[in-house]
Amino acid sequence: MERPGLPLDLRQAFDAQRAAAAREPFPDWPRRRARLQRLRRLIAENEGAIAQAIDADFGGRPAIETEMAEIWPTLEEIKVALRHGARWMKPRRVGVSRWFLPAAGEILPQPLGVIGVIAPWNYPLLLSAGPVAGALAAGNRVLVKLSEHTPNVSALLQSLVATDFSFDELCIVTGDATVAAEFSRLPFDHLLFTGSTKVGHDVMQAAAANLTPVTLELGGKSPAIIAPGYPLAHAIERVLMGKLLNAGQTCIATDHVRLPRGEIEAFVQGCIEQACRMYPRGLDDAEYCSIIDERQYRRLTGGIDEAIARGARCQILFESGRDAARRRLAPVIVIDPPDDLRLMREEIFGPVLPVIPYDEIEQALAQVNARPRPLALYWFDRDPARSERALRATHAGGVCINDTLLHIAQPTLPFGGVGPSGMGHYHGRWGFDTFSKLKPVFRQRRFNAMKVFLPPYSGKMRALLRLMKRF
Repeated sequence: MERPGLPLDLRQAFDAQRAAAAREPFPDWPRRRARLQRLRRLIAENEGAIAQAIDADFGGRPAIETEMAEIWPTLEEIKVALRHGARWMKPRRVGVSRWFLPAAGEILPQPLGVIGVIAPWNYPLLLSAGPVAGALAAGNRVLVKLSEHTPNVSALLQSLVATDFSFDELCIVTGDATVAAEFSRLPFDHLLFTGSTKVGHDVMQAAAANLTPVTLELGGKSPAIIAPGYPLAHAIERVLMGKLLNAGQTCIATDHVRLPRGEIEAFVQGCIEQACRMYPRGLDDAEYCSIIDERQYRRLTGGIDEAIARGARCQILFESGRDAARRRLAPVIVIDPPDDLRLMREEIFGPVLPVIPYDEIEQALAQVNARPRPLALYWFDRDPARSERALRATHAGGVCINDTLLHIAQPTLPFGGVGPSGMGHYHGRWGFDTFSKLKPVFRQRRFNAMKVFLPPYSGKMRALLRLMKRF
């Protein structure tokens, strides 16, 4: 198909994909594999350009973080789909009730058609190409809306995709919130949105007009809980690893820490030492990320300033706390803040870490359960029985025991939220199934007993029905 000029007309791209899906409702595996291979090659061959574009959008994001947190996991997602996709798409045999034997049942994974993906600014490659891999493996066409807050990488990916894919296969559109609103109103066969809970409400409301099913990956205030007796140095290392990657601009970053009251001072001192080991040059460290834009920088510094004005104790982990010109913000520990602070009411999404003491572990669990269900929960404990009790006593989109973030990198685990932190799952086979209609099929055999159930209803049929109800 001839490609239109850029920027693409949104409705034109959608209609082209809808028509293409109608012409090819069930692509065979070689066709799906070829699309996945093109996507993998596009990313692998342009890794440096992608990292440079993201660095330009952030005003300073280490290339190693882009490689580690975006390029590698995206390529891994594609590799898993290439390795297992042919098996995923096969009909899955299931049993039938014994009363209907010798009939057979199966589940046929069928492409839904046209999938919409709305990706955020914080991980523009991972959170767009990751879902695309699952959707392409499932045999769909995909339309992607990238964030206006990452114009460099958005323009690059749009150009690369337009070169390697016809726009009725895979198409990327850009634009502001007006375009995003129009995008979410299109009658997709499935719509995946990653972003804030507030915008998630709007996306779901727009999709509801078309009864479009949605997967919402939102966020929330993901806690880390350190149980009594857990080695504090290890907990600090893993919490700061997850918190300071991308300068905390991660939907599953630790939002706050709860730990025994007597360990607060040791935790704060340990964080100072660990932050200096990780980033010895502080704000000038080349491996420390900037805040994405002025609006987010002001939001974060405003939250810190409010905490200070309200008398909360704040500990900066670098020698220098801020560099407004470069949007560099040092990690800050906020110790036992009041619950009504903005930092405690809203998702932080930056390098600010409230630390909240508890007297009994049950108190910490009760405090977590009193809040909206988070996207992630991080539990640090050497007691296996207590860890199992905590798993069963709390709700979260995903959990790491004795670490942070790493559950998102496992293609064998579904990724998704619960309640206010989202709905639905993807990654690996979970993404394939999300973007498929798992069509139930009942295959009747030539010789069967169904005539017994035809009216007029005989005594034999009534006796059989009584027997069926008993067993």
